[in-house]
Amino acid sequence: MSDHYHELVHATHTHDGKPIQNDERPPLDAETLETAVRELLIEKGIVSADEIRQAIEIMEGRGEGLGARIVARAWVDEEFKQRLLSSGDETVREFGVDMRPTELCVVENTDDVHNMVVCTLCSCYPRPILGIPPAWYKRRDYRARAVREPRAVLAEFGTVIPEHKQVRVHDSNADLRYLVLPQRPAGTEGWSEEQLAELVSRDSMIGVADVRQPTD
Repeated sequence: MSDHYHELVHATHTHDGKPIQNDERPPLDAETLETAVRELLIEKGIVSADEIRQAIEIMEGRGEGLGARIVARAWVDEEFKQRLLSSGDETVREFGVDMRPTELCVVENTDDVHNMVVCTLCSCYPRPILGIPPAWYKRRDYRARAVREPRAVLAEFGTVIPEHKQVRVHDSNADLRYLVLPQRPAGTEGWSEEQLAELVSRDSMIGVADVRQPTD
């Protein structure tokens, strides 16, 4: 696992867009290529614009609910959690998710470690589980600062990490996606998976926020 993350020993709510600012940028080469390929496929009649639209709508409709269900299952089923941590992409197939050709690595928050995810080059993200990434995840300042000063970035999201706890920043790429397994909050003993899933937010599975507390 050590090859897949930057570890920073010194380095909760939904982010409101401040101070992680939006920024204008020229299209990435991959975006330009995607547009050209898409238009060519439509022109050749291989796929229609409507089929592409429907596929996008399916992706956007996934949202964070599926990821929350996976986290809730891991909280109540230790055997499932261990398989999720050791072989994430294979284990999530039990929820009808096919991550291929990418690999899914699930990292667990503990009393000693807090994990957060970034894609420093573009916006690689576990879309089959979490849907479309939030706008701030793709912003240049988040992508750069999450690695340089993760504690400061987390604080801007309202997430203050104690000094004794390590912050590990995981850099996604074209072959590898990350999902954070947040800590189960106290006071949820005996809760059903459905109840637990309600406490899990998208941001907690990226690692920039904690899960909702039972009293929230």
